[in-house]
Amino acid sequence: MSAALHRLAVAAGVPPRWLDVHGAWHDVGPDSLRAVLGALGYPAGTDADIADSEVAVNTAAGRLPPLVTATVGEPFHLPTAGRWKLVMEGGGSQEGLTEDGHLPGFVQPGYHRLELDTYATTLAVAPPQAYGVDGSRPWALAVQLYGLRRAGDAGLGDFRALAELAPRAAAMGASGLAISPVHAQFSADVHRFSPYSPSSRVALNVLHAGIDIPPSEASARLEAAADVDWPAAATLRLDALRAAFEAAGPEELAELARFRLEGGSMLEAHARFEAIHARMFGADPTKWHWRDWPVELRSPGSPAVAAFAETHKQDVALHAYMQFRADRSLAAAQQACRDAGMSIGLIADLAVGADSGGSHCWSHPAETLPGMTVGAPPDLLNSQGQGWGLIAFSPSGLRNNGYGAYLQMLRHAMRHAGGVRIDHALGLARLWVIPDGGSPRDGAYISFPAGDLLRLIALESTRARAVVLGEDLGTIPEGFQDRMAGSGVMGMRVLWFEQLHGLFTDPRGWSQTAAAMTSTHDLPTVAGWWSGRDLDWRRQARAAAEPDTEMHEAKVRERERSALWSALVHSQAADGPAPDPQDPGPVVDATVRHLATAGCDMAILPLEDALALRDQPNVPGTTTEHPNWRRRYPGMSDVLLDTPEVAARLAALNGGTGT
Repeated sequence: MSAALHRLAVAAGVPPRWLDVHGAWHDVGPDSLRAVLGALGYPAGTDADIADSEVAVNTAAGRLPPLVTATVGEPFHLPTAGRWKLVMEGGGSQEGLTEDGHLPGFVQPGYHRLELDTYATTLAVAPPQAYGVDGSRPWALAVQLYGLRRAGDAGLGDFRALAELAPRAAAMGASGLAISPVHAQFSADVHRFSPYSPSSRVALNVLHAGIDIPPSEASARLEAAADVDWPAAATLRLDALRAAFEAAGPEELAELARFRLEGGSMLEAHARFEAIHARMFGADPTKWHWRDWPVELRSPGSPAVAAFAETHKQDVALHAYMQFRADRSLAAAQQACRDAGMSIGLIADLAVGADSGGSHCWSHPAETLPGMTVGAPPDLLNSQGQGWGLIAFSPSGLRNNGYGAYLQMLRHAMRHAGGVRIDHALGLARLWVIPDGGSPRDGAYISFPAGDLLRLIALESTRARAVVLGEDLGTIPEGFQDRMAGSGVMGMRVLWFEQLHGLFTDPRGWSQTAAAMTSTHDLPTVAGWWSGRDLDWRRQARAAAEPDTEMHEAKVRERERSALWSALVHSQAADGPAPDPQDPGPVVDATVRHLATAGCDMAILPLEDALALRDQPNVPGTTTEHPNWRRRYPGMSDVLLDTPEVAARLAALNGGTGT
């Protein structure tokens, strides 16, 4: 690797070396570095390119961007000197003179206008921390929304089913319901349904709109099924939404008009994308990705897109209407949580990225990384690394555009929620990106402006009165968890990972500034882990039998069971001998009691563990081998928690014995 390429990579926030979980250093290949730098807008194919890009990086570093962030009461520095004036968001102003670029700390949080001699920018002044829990150690149930059941749902969980679950959960002491992502998918492609691979994170999955499906043999079959049939359920639900739109009366259409006005260009862009996508993909399956559309339709601001929207007004209005129905249903679910007495209510889940073929990337190409997908380097979870097939924000694109797309995303997530979980929160500091066509090993880290992002989270969270959790699992940058905690973003302490030298640690010593959890959607349930159900799925997913591997896994699990039971006994959540592997019920009960002793500010119990289910929602690394994102819960939402066993488990989270 040339010294110039190395120097450019460091300056552009692409470390040429990275440290793995075993403490070993690895060099990023020159080809990977050039690809990543090019995606960031810094060509590095030739020596001349590198020289020009180095100038561009240094110029950008010395230029005041459209938005800068600061913390209440803390002085900050600008790359310029002279007279300044701060016009406050809520009225009033301050002004002064700086000879060295240092400005005093401001005490009023908000988005203010900072005027300099020859330039103006937005100054986002954030409180020191995000909005926090009230100190009463609340707990929430984690719910896979699609898996909920109610009469007339056509076999797919929706916001109305969520509203029906809320009163029962609240009556048992829950302060919130942490739901799976509800980001927009692709209405024209009913076979796309992974909640973590959306079209847009600033629009909703309209399939979750609370709407009754006319009774039919097909809907009855879907409602009785153990798993979600996404294509069939989506077809019925979309048909019902179209029928509702066609039957909408003057009052509802007036509400829709107000909703569209409020949603502005963000909503309009998504509705237009959906209408164009339906036409393009519907006519030619090779036109699924917007980069394969005619050139004139690849930009939301083009005259051709405006002409299409005018010619297909009803199509665009239909997609706006479906967003309207979904938005109102989600708002009703949050209101049901509040009415039931929950202090938090819904906790939204913010996926780490979006599909490059979706509406958000189409709408904000300058703020995303073309030709790159997000993933993870080889680590303890996957020795080959992971590629998630998602596109990420560009750190330079965000900075150059005043973090507009990022703020849209945060505000949309908090719009009808009392909290938000940020998937792969490590991406606030750095992301592992992989050039298209490469393997996860061919990737590199790119650095993100964590200070700016955490301040914006704190500001938006305080405005929305929404608590924030960050998934801090994986290869964690040094000091990042402390930085999150200092910003008021709760981490996640998951039982399976809280081990030291082969022993499960005492939950009373888990980080206070975190949410304690038994498991997550990507990990085994307690019952599944104890019974080895996850190992069964792992064996089925392998292409061929591997007796030595299977024997090793079984022996490791046997030792781990003993270690877990010892920890449960130590925390006084259990006593006596360990149950048989095929009798996981007592272990689930004890594990919930164990969780209740955690020293964390909050606890989150997956609904799968509340119900002692053996199968997890998703098995990473599988596609057709496991019914990912399809499992339905075994009962109607309004009575799902009404068994003595479930009531006892939840009572433990309230400080009861759970027995």
